[in-house]
Amino acid sequence: MSLAPRAVLVHRTTEYEELLARHGTAGQAGFFLSSRGRSLAEVAERHETARRALARTAAGIPLNWRRARVERGQLDRFLFGPEDVVVVVGADGLVANTAKYLTGQPVVGVDPEPGRGLGVLVRHGSGDTAALLASAVSGRAVCEELSMVEAVTDDGQRLCALNEIYLGAPGHQTARYRLGTPERGREPGPEEVQASSGVLVGTGTGATGWLRSLWRERGGGTALPAPTDPRLIWYVREAWPSPATGTSLIEGALAHGERLRLTVESDRLVAFGDGVESDALELTWGQTVRLGLAGLKLRLLV
Repeated sequence: MSLAPRAVLVHRTTEYEELLARHGTAGQAGFFLSSRGRSLAEVAERHETARRALARTAAGIPLNWRRARVERGQLDRFLFGPEDVVVVVGADGLVANTAKYLTGQPVVGVDPEPGRGLGVLVRHGSGDTAALLASAVSGRAVCEELSMVEAVTDDGQRLCALNEIYLGAPGHQTARYRLGTPERGREPGPEEVQASSGVLVGTGTGATGWLRSLWRERGGGTALPAPTDPRLIWYVREAWPSPATGTSLIEGALAHGERLRLTVESDRLVAFGDGVESDALELTWGQTVRLGLAGLKLRLLV
Protein backbone atom coordinates (compact mmCIF):
# COMPACT_ATOMS: atom_id res chain seq x y z
CA MET A 1 0.00 0.00 0.00
CA SER A 2 1.43 3.38 -0.98
CA LEU A 3 1.86 6.15 1.54
CA ALA A 4 -0.65 8.98 1.70
CA PRO A 5 0.74 12.30 0.47
CA ARG A 6 2.36 14.52 3.09
CA ALA A 7 1.88 18.27 3.28
CA VAL A 8 4.94 20.00 4.73
CA LEU A 9 4.15 23.48 6.10
CA VAL A 10 7.20 25.74 6.08
CA HIS A 11 7.06 28.94 8.11
CA ARG A 12 9.39 31.21 10.02
CA THR A 13 9.44 32.60 13.53
CA THR A 14 7.72 35.98 13.72
CA GLU A 15 9.39 39.13 14.97
CA TYR A 16 7.12 39.02 18.03
CA GLU A 17 8.28 35.51 18.92
CA GLU A 18 11.91 36.52 18.44
CA LEU A 19 11.42 39.50 20.76
CA LEU A 20 9.85 37.33 23.46
CA ALA A 21 12.69 34.82 23.19
CA ARG A 22 15.24 37.62 23.56
CA HIS A 23 13.59 39.73 26.28
CA GLY A 24 11.56 37.17 28.24
CA THR A 25 8.25 39.01 28.60
CA ALA A 26 5.94 41.11 26.45
CA GLY A 27 6.45 44.04 28.83
CA GLN A 28 10.22 44.02 28.45
CA ALA A 29 9.89 43.60 24.68
CA GLY A 30 7.49 46.57 24.57
CA PHE A 31 9.92 48.73 26.57
CA PHE A 32 12.76 47.81 24.22
CA LEU A 33 10.70 48.77 21.15
CA SER A 34 9.34 51.99 22.66
CA SER A 35 12.90 53.17 23.35
CA ARG A 36 13.44 52.91 19.60
CA GLY A 37 10.25 54.62 18.55
CA ARG A 38 8.27 51.46 17.78
CA SER A 39 5.14 49.90 19.20
CA LEU A 40 4.71 46.33 20.40
CA ALA A 41 1.08 46.46 19.30
CA GLU A 42 2.11 46.72 15.64
CA VAL A 43 4.47 43.74 15.98
CA ALA A 44 1.85 41.70 17.85
CA GLU A 45 -0.76 42.44 15.17
CA ARG A 46 1.53 41.15 12.42
CA HIS A 47 2.23 38.07 14.54
CA GLU A 48 -1.49 37.34 14.83
CA THR A 49 -1.97 37.84 11.09
CA ALA A 50 0.82 35.34 10.35
CA ARG A 51 -0.53 32.78 12.83
CA ARG A 52 -4.07 33.06 11.44
CA ALA A 53 -2.76 32.51 7.91
CA LEU A 54 -0.77 29.48 9.06
CA ALA A 55 -3.80 28.00 10.86
CA ARG A 56 -6.10 28.59 7.88
CA THR A 57 -3.54 27.02 5.54
CA ALA A 58 -3.23 23.96 7.80
CA ALA A 59 -7.02 23.64 7.87
CA GLY A 60 -7.00 23.18 4.10
CA ILE A 61 -4.91 19.99 4.27
CA PRO A 62 -7.12 16.92 3.62
CA LEU A 63 -7.77 14.81 6.71
CA ASN A 64 -6.33 11.67 5.12
CA TRP A 65 -2.98 13.35 4.36
CA ARG A 66 0.04 13.16 6.58
CA ARG A 67 1.44 16.49 7.68
CA ALA A 68 4.60 18.06 9.07
CA ARG A 69 5.62 21.55 10.12
CA VAL A 70 9.12 23.02 9.68
CA GLU A 71 10.49 26.34 10.88
CA ARG A 72 13.04 28.10 8.66
CA GLY A 73 15.91 27.41 11.04
CA GLN A 74 15.22 23.66 10.88
CA LEU A 75 15.28 23.32 7.08
CA ASP A 76 18.87 22.06 6.88
CA ARG A 77 17.96 19.21 9.29
CA PHE A 78 14.59 18.23 7.82
CA LEU A 79 14.28 15.29 5.42
CA PHE A 80 11.84 15.98 2.60
CA GLY A 81 10.29 12.91 0.97
CA PRO A 82 9.49 12.34 -2.72
CA GLU A 83 5.73 12.24 -1.99
CA ASP A 84 5.71 15.62 -0.19
CA VAL A 85 3.85 18.72 -1.29
CA VAL A 86 5.62 21.71 0.28
CA VAL A 87 3.46 24.64 1.41
CA VAL A 88 5.50 27.73 2.23
CA VAL A 89 3.64 30.32 4.32
CA GLY A 90 5.64 33.54 4.35
CA ALA A 91 7.49 36.00 2.18
CA ASP A 92 9.13 35.31 -1.20
CA GLY A 93 12.49 34.84 0.51
CA LEU A 94 11.21 31.87 2.49
CA VAL A 95 10.46 30.01 -0.76
CA ALA A 96 14.03 30.68 -1.88
CA ASN A 97 15.37 29.46 1.48
CA THR A 98 13.38 26.23 1.08
CA ALA A 99 14.16 25.54 -2.59
CA LYS A 100 17.77 24.46 -2.02
CA TYR A 101 16.65 21.52 0.14
CA LEU A 102 14.14 20.10 -2.37
CA THR A 103 14.50 17.54 -5.15
CA GLY A 104 11.55 18.31 -7.41
CA GLN A 105 8.67 18.33 -4.90
CA PRO A 106 5.84 20.72 -5.89
CA VAL A 107 5.76 23.97 -3.90
CA VAL A 108 2.78 26.15 -3.00
CA GLY A 109 3.61 29.72 -1.96
CA VAL A 110 1.08 31.26 0.46
CA ASP A 111 1.26 34.98 1.24
CA PRO A 112 0.14 35.66 4.85
CA GLU A 113 0.16 39.44 4.30
CA PRO A 114 -1.00 40.20 0.74
CA GLY A 115 0.23 43.54 -0.54
CA ARG A 116 3.13 43.84 1.88
CA GLY A 117 5.72 42.15 -0.38
CA LEU A 118 6.18 41.59 -4.10
CA GLY A 119 4.45 38.22 -4.07
CA VAL A 120 6.61 36.87 -6.89
CA LEU A 121 6.83 33.38 -5.37
CA VAL A 122 3.98 33.44 -2.82
CA ARG A 123 1.04 33.94 -5.17
CA HIS A 124 -1.82 32.33 -3.25
CA GLY A 125 -3.97 33.05 -0.24
CA SER A 126 -4.36 30.68 2.69
CA GLY A 127 -7.90 29.84 1.55
CA ASP A 128 -6.59 28.33 -1.70
CA THR A 129 -4.71 25.50 0.02
CA ALA A 130 -7.25 22.69 -0.36
CA ALA A 131 -7.72 23.20 -4.10
CA LEU A 132 -3.99 23.53 -4.73
CA LEU A 133 -3.12 20.37 -2.80
CA ALA A 134 -5.79 18.43 -4.67
CA SER A 135 -4.40 19.56 -8.01
CA ALA A 136 -0.84 18.73 -6.93
CA VAL A 137 -1.64 15.01 -6.53
CA SER A 138 -4.18 14.70 -9.34
CA GLY A 139 -1.80 15.57 -12.16
CA ARG A 140 -3.83 18.68 -13.07
CA ALA A 141 -1.44 21.12 -11.41
CA VAL A 142 0.23 23.78 -13.50
CA CYS A 143 3.83 24.29 -12.40
CA GLU A 144 6.47 26.80 -13.37
CA GLU A 145 9.90 25.19 -13.37
CA LEU A 146 12.20 27.91 -12.09
CA SER A 147 15.92 27.73 -12.87
CA MET A 148 18.42 27.41 -10.03
CA VAL A 149 22.14 28.14 -9.77
CA GLU A 150 24.76 25.85 -8.24
CA ALA A 151 28.35 26.06 -7.04
CA VAL A 152 30.49 22.90 -7.19
CA THR A 153 33.95 22.76 -5.65
CA ASP A 154 36.88 20.64 -6.84
CA ASP A 155 36.49 18.41 -3.78
CA GLY A 156 32.83 17.64 -4.51
CA GLN A 157 30.98 20.11 -2.27
CA ARG A 158 27.78 21.43 -3.82
CA LEU A 159 25.48 24.35 -3.07
CA CYS A 160 22.23 25.29 -4.86
CA ALA A 161 20.20 28.50 -4.72
CA LEU A 162 17.05 29.86 -6.32
CA ASN A 163 18.04 33.54 -6.54
CA GLU A 164 21.80 33.90 -6.45
CA ILE A 165 25.05 32.60 -5.02
CA TYR A 166 27.50 35.07 -3.52
CA LEU A 167 31.17 34.19 -3.42
CA GLY A 168 33.58 36.39 -1.50
CA ALA A 169 35.21 37.13 1.85
CA PRO A 170 33.12 36.31 4.95
CA GLY A 171 33.57 39.87 6.30
CA HIS A 172 34.24 43.17 4.55
CA GLN A 173 37.75 42.23 3.46
CA THR A 174 38.84 42.09 -0.16
CA ALA A 175 38.32 38.79 -1.96
CA ARG A 176 41.28 37.68 -4.10
CA TYR A 177 40.86 35.03 -6.76
CA ARG A 178 41.46 34.09 -10.37
CA LEU A 179 38.33 34.34 -12.54
CA GLY A 180 37.82 32.41 -15.76
CA THR A 181 34.73 32.74 -17.96
CA PRO A 182 32.94 31.30 -19.75
CA GLU A 183 33.78 27.63 -19.47
CA ARG A 184 31.98 25.27 -21.84
CA GLY A 185 32.75 21.62 -21.39
CA ARG A 186 36.52 21.25 -21.09
CA GLU A 187 37.34 24.42 -22.99
CA PRO A 188 38.62 27.09 -20.56
CA GLY A 189 37.78 30.74 -21.11
CA PRO A 190 40.00 33.79 -20.55
CA GLU A 191 41.32 34.28 -17.01
CA GLU A 192 41.94 37.35 -14.89
CA VAL A 193 43.36 37.82 -11.39
CA GLN A 194 40.95 40.03 -9.43
CA ALA A 195 40.51 41.76 -6.09
CA SER A 196 36.90 42.70 -5.39
CA SER A 197 33.98 42.73 -2.96
CA GLY A 198 32.86 39.38 -4.33
CA VAL A 199 31.05 37.74 -7.23
CA LEU A 200 27.30 37.18 -7.70
CA VAL A 201 25.86 34.56 -10.04
CA GLY A 202 22.08 34.37 -10.27
CA THR A 203 18.90 33.36 -12.03
CA GLY A 204 15.92 35.10 -13.54
CA THR A 205 14.12 34.77 -10.21
CA GLY A 206 17.05 36.52 -8.51
CA ALA A 207 16.92 39.25 -11.15
CA THR A 208 14.10 40.89 -9.17
CA GLY A 209 16.35 41.51 -6.16
CA TRP A 210 20.08 41.90 -5.46
CA LEU A 211 21.11 41.20 -9.05
CA ARG A 212 18.71 43.81 -10.36
CA SER A 213 20.35 46.51 -8.25
CA LEU A 214 23.71 45.69 -9.85
CA TRP A 215 22.09 45.52 -13.29
CA ARG A 216 20.72 49.04 -12.83
CA GLU A 217 24.07 50.37 -11.59
CA ARG A 218 25.79 48.96 -14.67
CA GLY A 219 23.28 50.55 -17.04
CA GLY A 220 21.38 47.39 -17.96
CA GLY A 221 23.90 46.23 -20.54
CA THR A 222 23.32 42.51 -19.90
CA ALA A 223 19.78 41.31 -20.69
CA LEU A 224 18.05 39.89 -17.62
CA PRO A 225 16.77 36.30 -17.93
CA ALA A 226 13.22 35.23 -17.10
CA PRO A 227 12.74 32.92 -14.09
CA THR A 228 12.33 29.85 -16.29
CA ASP A 229 15.20 30.68 -18.68
CA PRO A 230 18.20 28.28 -18.74
CA ARG A 231 20.49 31.30 -18.54
CA LEU A 232 22.30 32.97 -15.66
CA ILE A 233 23.84 36.39 -15.17
CA TRP A 234 26.92 37.24 -13.13
CA TYR A 235 28.56 40.37 -11.73
CA VAL A 236 31.81 41.19 -10.00
CA ARG A 237 31.26 43.74 -7.24
CA GLU A 238 33.70 46.67 -7.00
CA ALA A 239 36.64 45.10 -8.82
CA TRP A 240 39.89 46.89 -7.91
CA PRO A 241 42.40 47.75 -10.66
CA SER A 242 46.09 47.42 -9.79
CA PRO A 243 49.33 46.27 -11.48
CA ALA A 244 48.47 42.73 -10.32
CA THR A 245 44.65 42.69 -10.67
CA GLY A 246 42.32 43.50 -13.54
CA THR A 247 38.76 44.69 -14.14
CA SER A 248 37.98 43.54 -17.68
CA LEU A 249 35.82 40.54 -16.66
CA ILE A 250 33.15 42.07 -14.44
CA GLU A 251 29.77 40.96 -15.85
CA GLY A 252 28.15 38.62 -18.32
CA ALA A 253 25.72 35.81 -18.98
CA LEU A 254 26.09 32.04 -18.76
CA ALA A 255 24.22 29.90 -21.26
CA HIS A 256 23.21 26.32 -20.53
CA GLY A 257 26.37 24.27 -20.08
CA GLU A 258 28.64 27.25 -19.40
CA ARG A 259 30.43 27.60 -16.07
CA LEU A 260 32.10 30.49 -14.33
CA ARG A 261 35.40 29.23 -12.90
CA LEU A 262 36.97 30.81 -9.82
CA THR A 263 40.23 29.78 -8.14
CA VAL A 264 40.73 31.10 -4.61
CA GLU A 265 43.82 33.23 -3.89
CA SER A 266 42.80 34.27 -0.36
CA ASP A 267 43.22 32.38 2.89
CA ARG A 268 39.45 31.96 3.17
CA LEU A 269 36.42 32.73 1.02
CA VAL A 270 32.82 31.55 1.36
CA ALA A 271 29.98 30.82 -1.04
CA PHE A 272 26.38 31.00 0.16
CA GLY A 273 23.00 31.11 -1.51
CA ASP A 274 20.01 33.43 -1.14
CA GLY A 275 21.49 35.33 1.80
CA VAL A 276 21.78 32.31 4.13
CA GLU A 277 25.32 32.80 5.45
CA SER A 278 24.94 30.05 8.05
CA ASP A 279 24.86 27.40 5.29
CA ALA A 280 27.98 28.24 3.29
CA LEU A 281 30.77 26.47 1.46
CA GLU A 282 34.17 27.17 3.00
CA LEU A 283 36.86 27.77 0.37
CA THR A 284 40.62 27.91 0.95
CA TRP A 285 43.71 28.96 -1.01
CA GLY A 286 44.08 27.17 -4.35
CA GLN A 287 40.61 25.65 -4.31
CA THR A 288 38.51 25.94 -7.48
CA VAL A 289 34.74 26.37 -7.63
CA ARG A 290 32.55 26.34 -10.73
CA LEU A 291 29.22 28.13 -10.89
CA GLY A 292 26.48 27.47 -13.41
CA LEU A 293 22.94 26.26 -14.00
CA ALA A 294 21.79 23.58 -11.56
CA GLY A 295 20.28 20.33 -12.76
CA LEU A 296 17.37 20.75 -10.32
CA LYS A 297 14.52 23.22 -10.75
CA LEU A 298 11.93 24.58 -8.33
CA ARG A 299 8.43 23.37 -9.28
CA LEU A 300 6.18 26.24 -8.20
CA LEU A 301 2.42 25.68 -8.42
CA VAL A 302 0.70 28.57 -10.19
